[in-house]
Amino acid sequence: MSALSSQPPLSVIRTSRPPIAMAAARTGGARHARPLGLYDTWWTVGAAAVALCAGWAATVWVSIHLQADASLHTVALFVHLASLVLGFGAVLVADYYGLLWITGRTTLREALGSAGKLHLPIWAGLAGLVLSGTLLHPNPSATLTAIKLAFVLVLSLNGLQAGMLNKHMARQSAGEPSPRVLAWGGATAMISQVCWWGAVVIGFINTTSH
Repeated sequence: MSALSSQPPLSVIRTSRPPIAMAAARTGGARHARPLGLYDTWWTVGAAAVALCAGWAATVWVSIHLQADASLHTVALFVHLASLVLGFGAVLVADYYGLLWITGRTTLREALGSAGKLHLPIWAGLAGLVLSGTLLHPNPSATLTAIKLAFVLVLSLNGLQAGMLNKHMARQSAGEPSPRVLAWGGATAMISQVCWWGAVVIGFINTTSH
């Protein structure tokens, strides 16, 4: 009897928590504490799209009511052209990596990694175009200018949803992407090229017509 009473009670043994379980609980809590990212859900992407449309509308309103002098207009034109070279050039390079993957000259993982590094110059160039364009006295009532402004808005929204596309393609980078993802990527690239080239051509026409 004394031997039995010297052993620890079963309740003490059962209430002790293994270190592994405690570490797992801490890990799970840390995982749930991660802030919601832009491309975690389509809801966050939609909210960002609404904010982007509001910003676009604000810049159009400012461009109508703001009148810059000649020197500021010249600086804005230089920034506009530099932003075009930066943003459009980065888009062409990103599409070139996509072409390399389509022709089998690189892997999907390498193409996505290289194109992912170009997101910053693309968005920086687009932002520079929009902000400097507010100082170039655009006339939104003109048909070509209205089309160009629409191109810029579509281009921005297309670039926003392209982040979600990259996330889906990264998940399938080990194998062949599904036909749905391939069609999605092709449509995204086509919209990007049409909007960029359309904005460039209209900008050239507006400049030479003055």
